[in-house]
Amino acid sequence: MFKKLNPLLHAQLRLKIISLLVKEGQSDFVELKEKTKATSGNLSIQLKKLEEAEYVRIEKGYKDNYPHTSVRITSTGLQAFEEYVEALKDYFE
Repeated sequence: MFKKLNPLLHAQLRLKIISLLVKEGQSDFVELKEKTKATSGNLSIQLKKLEEAEYVRIEKGYKDNYPHTSVRITSTGLQAFEEYVEALKDYFE
């Protein structure tokens, strides 16, 4: 029987974000926007959803007198990603 896929991570952009953060550990808004090719508005909405699920931690501040948003994956987010990957493997057996 197939395991249910996490609907929060099954969305393409959110999966891209989490995958990048799994690889890098953390990133900033500009880098995520460039790598995912998302619009600022869409990226912001998807990050908010991931933050509400406690999959990422978002810190806002300033860097060189410019607004800077840093995004870091949490242990909850890493665990959810690992569970998602394991569930996905069932579809290939």
